[in-house]
Amino acid sequence: MTEGVPRYTAREAIDLVTSGFAELTGPVGPLSPAGTANAASTASSVREYGPDGPLSWQGYDASRARAAARTGEEESVVCGTATVGGTATVLISFEFGFLGGSLGERTGDRLEAAYAYAREHRLPIVSLVATGGSRMQEGMRALVQLQRVARQSTLTREAGLPQIAVLRDPTTGGGWATLGAGADVVLALPGAQVGFAGSRVRPPDADPAAYTAEAQLGAGAVDAVVPPAELPGLLGLWLQLLSHPSAEPVPPPPALADTDLPTTGWEAVGNARSSERPRATAYLDAYLTRRAAISGDRCGGKDDGMLCGFGVLKDGKDGGRTVAYAAQAGTATRPAGYRTAARLIRLADRLRIPVLTLVDTPGAANDAEAERQGAGAAIADVFGAVAAARTPLTTLLIGEGGSGGALALAAPDNTWATPDSYFSVIAPELAAAILKRPPEEVRATADQLRIRPQDLVDLGVVRGIVEPSKSPS
Repeated sequence: MTEGVPRYTAREAIDLVTSGFAELTGPVGPLSPAGTANAASTASSVREYGPDGPLSWQGYDASRARAAARTGEEESVVCGTATVGGTATVLISFEFGFLGGSLGERTGDRLEAAYAYAREHRLPIVSLVATGGSRMQEGMRALVQLQRVARQSTLTREAGLPQIAVLRDPTTGGGWATLGAGADVVLALPGAQVGFAGSRVRPPDADPAAYTAEAQLGAGAVDAVVPPAELPGLLGLWLQLLSHPSAEPVPPPPALADTDLPTTGWEAVGNARSSERPRATAYLDAYLTRRAAISGDRCGGKDDGMLCGFGVLKDGKDGGRTVAYAAQAGTATRPAGYRTAARLIRLADRLRIPVLTLVDTPGAANDAEAERQGAGAAIADVFGAVAAARTPLTTLLIGEGGSGGALALAAPDNTWATPDSYFSVIAPELAAAILKRPPEEVRATADQLRIRPQDLVDLGVVRGIVEPSKSPS
């Protein structure tokens, strides 16, 4: 056990997030190859073995009996239904005291049935994970349960139902690599041991700090580390945000600064680069309430200059609707930022939640490290996510629109601009340098590029210029 980190039982973990839980009785036998469930399958009998399981592992039956007596559970996972924060949910909770929360065939049966029940009843899934991996006493018959779980997760994803994982101590092995890391949103309890390699199988010189919830948050694999007291509220918020689809695009936010339209291209650049101009956080605060953020690209990186998550639209005719947001915060966007935005757009698309993007960047990061991190492929990923999205996208240009690094987040045919913004194929200074013009011609070059908001409307690049909201008189 990680020192000082509580290790909850399966039912204690359930009690952390809900006061009402109805356990699914069965199905503890295998489902059909298609992974479907019905009333008959939920009453299927326990999978039967000869003495000591599928491998005849000496002492396995006795180990199971001791685990059952110690924990009061028949298997390493408890599945059922509950209401969390007002949303009906399928809950999956691991019992680490039962053979280290390991996955065996009967565990796989229960997990498959829980996923099938969720799809049949159109319910989201919350997994409270605490596992050491696959059950060695069942050998490869246990390991292939990961394929079953992955298939069920994929079918549930294709059905447009959200999956949220809460990582307890410990979450390692195949449980981390399927139910944990494979979820749409990944939350973790503070100090929890999280990693593919458990503590007994790591290299002897491995840094234990790398195998923690906090380290996984820093590496972009976890969305938030949440104290137990805050878990019910945040989990309930996530379930509400992800369970309300909408087919209509959201309107662009009104401008926050009462700025006149620029008379020259260089004035437009100055307005957009002003330190006094409202940034993405101000727009999100004004436009949305009850926000919850995702963090990281799931590939080892995160970019604090790309803000992604879900929130609820404030008052107005669209008030109360859930919207996903991907907002550039005015810095050069890193590859991890683009990958996180692509992840956000694809998740919103699967769940049929409209997307708002806020464009504000001098351009994509172009340093050597960004190239090593796959800048081109990351930008291409966002272009692809936007192009493939079936859910409606709305974009507001709120500051600098620097070349393709900004355009990647722009919704085709539904991009708007604030008066204190500009969009350009290239920064005026760089354009002048490429054209071998002296510095004093940068201003004229800015005019030639036609980058003012009104120019963008005339060119058909944006639909219109948003005005500040009018306070009721």
